[in-house]
Amino acid sequence: MKIILKETIDTLGIAGAECDVAPGYGRNYLLPQGKAILATPQNRKVMEQAKAKLELQITKERKIAEEMADRIKNVICIIKAKVHEEENLYGSVTTHDIKSSLSSQDITLERRSILLAEPIKTIGEYKVPIRLYKDVEPEITVKVVAE
Repeated sequence: MKIILKETIDTLGIAGAECDVAPGYGRNYLLPQGKAILATPQNRKVMEQAKAKLELQITKERKIAEEMADRIKNVICIIKAKVHEEENLYGSVTTHDIKSSLSSQDITLERRSILLAEPIKTIGEYKVPIRLYKDVEPEITVKVVAE
């Protein structure tokens, strides 16, 4: 099913892009939510006219993301955790823990934008990328210390 995105979706593309998606995904999610429209000749003309507005919106979003990236680039999150034998943690440090540590430093992010491959299970220092916008991924430092 061919659709035209009305807003940026990380897995598909930026607003105004024409994509090919599974029929169920388009029909049951994207179209009813207003995130996309069918790619018909008439809709293509309408989107071409709105393209300038969309490009302005995209540059604005990217600028905001880059400013946020400069702000959080050198942030260090210190997370205290209980440790048993050697350097292993009783539990693990997850994106939820990182998000709450960032919010205590007045930085608000969505949990899904923290790109932690797997939970941290030992003490130490880790670099964790944060996706703020497409191709804007600064890294923060997460230090896990014994409580």
